[in-house]
Amino acid sequence: MPNLILFNGKIHAHPTASAIAIRDGKIFAVGDDAEIRTLAHSRTEQINLNGKLILPGFTDAHFHFFDWALGRLDVQVAGVSSLMELQQRVAARAEKTPAGQWIKGSGWNESEWTPPEMPTRTDLDVVSPNHPVILWRADHHAAVENSRALAIAGITADFPDPPDGVIERDLHGEPTGVLKELAINLVSDHIPPADDDTALDALRSGIAELHRLGITGLHDQRMMSGSRGAKAWRAYQTLERQGVLNLRVTSNIHYSQLPEAIALGLKSGFGSDRLRFGFVKMFSDGSMGAHTAWMLARYEDTKDGYGLAAMPMEKIAAVTREANAHGWAISVHAIGDRANREVLDILEEVTAAAPAPSSIPHRIEHAQLLHPDDLPRFAKLNITASMQPVHLLDDMVKMERVWGPRARCAFAFKCLLKSGARLAFGSDAPVANPNPWLGIHAAVNRSKPKATDGGYYPEEQISVAQAVHAYTQANADAVGLSAVQGSISPGKWADLVVASQNIFAVDPLNIADTTAVMTIFNGEIVFSA
Repeated sequence: MPNLILFNGKIHAHPTASAIAIRDGKIFAVGDDAEIRTLAHSRTEQINLNGKLILPGFTDAHFHFFDWALGRLDVQVAGVSSLMELQQRVAARAEKTPAGQWIKGSGWNESEWTPPEMPTRTDLDVVSPNHPVILWRADHHAAVENSRALAIAGITADFPDPPDGVIERDLHGEPTGVLKELAINLVSDHIPPADDDTALDALRSGIAELHRLGITGLHDQRMMSGSRGAKAWRAYQTLERQGVLNLRVTSNIHYSQLPEAIALGLKSGFGSDRLRFGFVKMFSDGSMGAHTAWMLARYEDTKDGYGLAAMPMEKIAAVTREANAHGWAISVHAIGDRANREVLDILEEVTAAAPAPSSIPHRIEHAQLLHPDDLPRFAKLNITASMQPVHLLDDMVKMERVWGPRARCAFAFKCLLKSGARLAFGSDAPVANPNPWLGIHAAVNRSKPKATDGGYYPEEQISVAQAVHAYTQANADAVGLSAVQGSISPGKWADLVVASQNIFAVDPLNIADTTAVMTIFNGEIVFSA
């Protein structure tokens, strides 16, 4: 008999159903009120949904959960509208931070400012001369540091650019404070890590915040090598032992860890129903905002570069062959059209020689800009296009400037779906807002909330049902969990979200106003408004 019954609701994808019975963490039955309520016994809790829409719990297919959770403790500079506002926030944090301690933050985006000027070390020196400061740009492929932070890292005019990184310099050769790609690590490696208790508290708080958004699962795409990745894995396992890891976490490993994983006999999909291995993660290029996305043709606004390859393609190919041969799916970051083509070429060659043995398909993260010839290849090769609609809201202005007419094939949701590709939606938090309702809005409208401009290349708009599918069932399919996750079906995990409004019936421009009224994880109410 069921532990919990939800009735008088609108059950997504079940037009004649209004009630759900839940037992032992799974969906027991779906039907009309009369049918389901007869299953109740004296200890069954029954909740009247008052006509609200109930959806499968959202899964975020691209999340850096450990970094995001700890980042909520930092100075918040996402959404600042000017350099002055950024300085004000840093100054306010400096006032209550002991001298010498690090000030960290992320999320600034100069392309939203008037004028769109990059901050420099001197801008930060003015407001925080006694603290080392590092502020990551919204895409996390560039960061600005003050002079104290550069000095700690030993970065001077004579310091050479590291492999796969750039130290920006002024006309006199002096570092401006802006570092790109792996050059950021020259500074960030000097930041003391959070202690275990701080990290665990941050993760617990982060889980509660995700429940408030209606998120019950995520694909963690930022497990790093060395001590940082190990610390995150230890924290996840501690929360699971404590019984408070109330998320379905599928996490990657860094490509450098693949030999050890193979030696231990580990494969994609190994783990529990709350914590399991997913992918081997690699990077093929950088980002559009930092001009490090790898392009087939030059950038429109500079005419002096094609971006860069973050790893040699021969290395990506070698890791892919090794992973594919030992039951591991790969996950490769690719933003530019050249990067996406190179990765697709590698996957086509490797899987033609030896079909992937894993039930978890290979995937490309972001797939932001695609050459038209490459659009059909995702479906043909069974490659998941792991995309983040919310990035469109931040990037659409700058894409016109840096890519020109090529931006027609950026965030090509509709074209990919028409080709038969699998779209897995996420946010890339903390690079972007993890709110899935905002992500659905972005995919459906391709415009800022409340904008009436008709949308950015509106021919790539998709339906609400397609966007919801990309946040639910497609994300389950992408990690081999089709049988237990992603839809409201008997036998699947009882991970559900009740919406504040029916997103299938409201004006699409109002979808971003939606909130979660209730979130259920494993049959238990974990959030209620």
